[in-house]
Amino acid sequence: MSHISPVKQRLRIHFGKSGPMKYTGNLDIAKTWERVLRRANLPLLYTEGFNTRPRIQLASALPLGITSECEIIDVALKEPIELAGLKERLLATSPSGLEIYRIESVPIDGAALQTLVRSAEYRIEFKEPIDSEVLKEKISDMLAQDTIIVERIKKRKRREKRIQVDLRPLIHELRMEDEQTLIAHLSVGNVGNMRPEKLLELLGLAESYFTIHRYRLHLAEETKS
Repeated sequence: MSHISPVKQRLRIHFGKSGPMKYTGNLDIAKTWERVLRRANLPLLYTEGFNTRPRIQLASALPLGITSECEIIDVALKEPIELAGLKERLLATSPSGLEIYRIESVPIDGAALQTLVRSAEYRIEFKEPIDSEVLKEKISDMLAQDTIIVERIKKRKRREKRIQVDLRPLIHELRMEDEQTLIAHLSVGNVGNMRPEKLLELLGLAESYFTIHRYRLHLAEETKS
């Protein structure tokens, strides 16, 4: 017997976070989107069980304090709707700092959004003078290393285990865009996660005054079954 999906349309919304929204955590962003979608009267599909929630998926958690222009959320609908005018409809119910760029329909039987995320590109701007030549040397030395081993504590069932992790494969590109701006292309998602703050720590710049902006997410190609 064939299974009929309750999902009749899957929306993929490309959005950004700026201003006060950069201090909104991942759980609160999900709740914000729930409110926006409900107020816009979309035919949301809800989870089953006692505590039902709209079936939405965020592509990747964005650390607090980082702005972005490349966030993605998938929304499951129980009825198909027209995309014309939908962006304006959602913006009318959105808080300040939540920017919506594009909305598209994607296959309802596609892979979960989180499993498609591979990497992200960040623009790190230093707000105080730095020695760019010294930083360029540090970047060159880092990229020349075969491994960058750090120790992490893994918690499991009330027990802690120290493990060693190689961060070098998670760093795809590092370069100076100008004298005060660092571009970093880092792994994100199930394949491995490298936070830009950790990168700055490795470069000895964790105490610097800087801003971080995520401007591109790279997703894996979805294969047709």
